[in-house]
Amino acid sequence: MPRSTDTLVVGRVVGDVLDPFMRSVPMTVTYSNNREVINGGELKPSHVVNPPRVEVGDADFRSFYTLVMVDPDAPSPSDPSLREYLHWLVTDIPASLGPSYGHEVVSYESPRPSMGIHRYVFVLYRQSMGRQRVEAPGCRPNFNTRDFAQLYNLGPPVASLFFNCQRESGSGGRRL
Repeated sequence: MPRSTDTLVVGRVVGDVLDPFMRSVPMTVTYSNNREVINGGELKPSHVVNPPRVEVGDADFRSFYTLVMVDPDAPSPSDPSLREYLHWLVTDIPASLGPSYGHEVVSYESPRPSMGIHRYVFVLYRQSMGRQRVEAPGCRPNFNTRDFAQLYNLGPPVASLFFNCQRESGSGGRRL
């Protein structure tokens, strides 16, 4: 896909959170009532209260994955001083199964943006050494996905998705 039409580039996920990478594993993220995360789509806070169902499609059943969910726009898109806010971290996810089968290192915290339109980014990494021990970061604000991947030798992401979210009373959204 040309970079100019890649929604991760247009939505500034590549740049703000990730370096350019090649998607190599299919991933779907679905919230309750079959609300699937589509890059650049909008979900309301009431839609994302509970952890989503995440499906990893991979033919190699010996692989394990790490899933990170961050908000690069915390506390507001105009002043992202808490970038990246960590919402969820799950490791040791077996191929073809979701995070409920992995090890939840940081529990899911539902998005509750108070100002502006926030991007919520899911990043999937294939673990290079099978199961591995990952320590929970000391706090959720100012998490750095790139540094985390480097610290645990995760290599480049294999998949990423993001959605936009704003206060329930907000209207409109980012258009890609």
